[in-house]
Amino acid sequence: MLRVLTNIFKVLFRLLELGILLLILANVWVVALTSGRTYTKISKVPPRDCALVLGTSPKMRSGVANPYFVARMDAVGTLYHHGKIKKIIVSGEKSENYDEPEAMKNFLVYNEGVPENIITKDPKGFNTHKSILRCKNVYNEKNVIIVSQGFHNLRALFFARNNGMNALGFDAQDVSKNESYYRNHTREFFARVLAVFYYILGISPEE
Repeated sequence: MLRVLTNIFKVLFRLLELGILLLILANVWVVALTSGRTYTKISKVPPRDCALVLGTSPKMRSGVANPYFVARMDAVGTLYHHGKIKKIIVSGEKSENYDEPEAMKNFLVYNEGVPENIITKDPKGFNTHKSILRCKNVYNEKNVIIVSQGFHNLRALFFARNNGMNALGFDAQDVSKNESYYRNHTREFFARVLAVFYYILGISPEE
């Protein structure tokens, strides 16, 4: 009986090792595929006609401004004022009493000085993959600069490149290392694994 239990634990341990290896390899694949396609310095960013801004909530649960949101809007404003883009798609979720694209547009117009007429709202960007596909198929934009935090841009570019888009990423400033920082980075680690899984199986992710 002891030998049987020992063998079971050995198998479980090997499966755990294999699982961890696959998690790491999936993340390595995403990073390798997007290597050299993300930028943090505005002077290094090649110009594109359009920026695709990935949505997030404008406010935290406490009601204060979401630093991820503000940083993304600042990044878009920087792209525009340095002549790197000519038009902007703000893509996010719109539902009753909640409108990410409208919040993004208002912030860009009133806080960043971006002309309203160059901003297009995409109210059906319910997740990263949908925002990417709608940018390409609905708004006919393939050569874009995707704007989000760096950890998120990697997965976004993975989707974009696997869908035939010539996309770059401009990384908005990340937040300080607090609880949300670690939670978001951990979540993104596993989200990249799912992205690889969906790609291999040819499935369109819903989250």
